[in-house]
Amino acid sequence: MKFCPKCEVKLKKGDSGLQCPKCNYVEGNETMQTKTVVEEEESQFNVLAENEGTETLPTIKIECEKCGNDEAVWWMLQTRSADEPTTQFYRCSKCRYTWRNYA
Repeated sequence: MKFCPKCEVKLKKGDSGLQCPKCNYVEGNETMQTKTVVEEEESQFNVLAENEGTETLPTIKIECEKCGNDEAVWWMLQTRSADEPTTQFYRCSKCRYTWRNYA
């Protein structure tokens, strides 16, 4: 019984001799390995689109940190574990700046 020198998986009989099923190493043959680099797109989780739902969300009198406007819409989400309080999000009705409060 022989094992792959690269990944230590048991070699199996293949068409060209003993072959590793994991990394395709072939015993006795020098094979050139190629690596494929896959770029992942960065996920941007957006709770609300820029203008989505602002007509139906409740408003609150709170000062915007950016422009000083005194009205914003708000919503709550459970962003942490269930035994912790919900996170409150605010979006200014004037400049659309969004901030959060970890109650």
